[in-house]
Amino acid sequence: MARLAYSDRMSKPIVILGCTAAGKSDLAEAIATHFGRPLLAVDSMQVYRGMDIGTAKPPPEVRARVDYRMIDVADPWEAYSAARFVEEARPLLESRQPIVIVAGTILYLRALLEGLFEGPSADPAIRAELSARAEREGAPALHKELAAVDALAGQRIHPNDLRRIVRALEVYRLTGTPISVLQTQWSAEHPAIDATFIGIQREKDLLNRRINARVKKMMEAGLLEEVRRLADDPRGFSPEAASGVGYKQLLEYFARRCTFDEAFEQIKIQTRYLAKMQRTWLKRWPGPQVKWLDAGENIEGGDLLEPALALVQADATPPSP
Repeated sequence: MARLAYSDRMSKPIVILGCTAAGKSDLAEAIATHFGRPLLAVDSMQVYRGMDIGTAKPPPEVRARVDYRMIDVADPWEAYSAARFVEEARPLLESRQPIVIVAGTILYLRALLEGLFEGPSADPAIRAELSARAEREGAPALHKELAAVDALAGQRIHPNDLRRIVRALEVYRLTGTPISVLQTQWSAEHPAIDATFIGIQREKDLLNRRINARVKKMMEAGLLEEVRRLADDPRGFSPEAASGVGYKQLLEYFARRCTFDEAFEQIKIQTRYLAKMQRTWLKRWPGPQVKWLDAGENIEGGDLLEPALALVQADATPPSP
């Protein structure tokens, strides 16, 4: 993919990174408001209409003043993928319009900036076989098989992430090559876009407390009722939408496979695990180009506007000859 460059360095995209609940959206909204730029939300769940509380979607009053893009572009019963996201969002980048990007789903961001791995088409017979085995033996058994043929993919993919395990095994069977070897487009030193990358980092225990508080606030805001309303729609959830943290656990509760308290606790656990996964992704971010801002106990994302603007200005200043 050709690298997108910007003749005016101040017009480069500003990309805000960080774990869930770190304060990315608050900072991105503050920067977008300061510069009067659209804000591109890179989030695999905020694309779904009606899935508002559990995805921490910006409320109407924020969206009235911030020009959010790529929110509410699909219905919960639709399948949605990184490929579709890239197809719909990439034209905004290629227009070279100054934008702010807030990255909730790192996989989608990397696909957007670097291009998407174009592997072999899905093979229904292989997928049916692997899915049947997962039903009998459990996802960890398939993960063990994957680790034996592709150790790197085995490290990257969680033992319970059945969808990605099946795809990795499918690619290996169809090509004879590990998917981690084929996914080489993300090994470049720099992303295929000239941008200013700013990250928010928080101490792990502090972030976990913020996550627990956020889940409690979501419940108080009506997450249970939101999931129930969506689940009552005859069209239901697509597998992709149903996998969202918060939605998956409450759907299990509605199916009487766990108690409400168990579902509530699992939402907190899985959100903390999501943050751990994001930390791992960000540690592998190519090159040294992310400028990190430390956020303390009483610091919200919007409080970091001034140091973030200083980083934007510094990145836009050409180096001395």
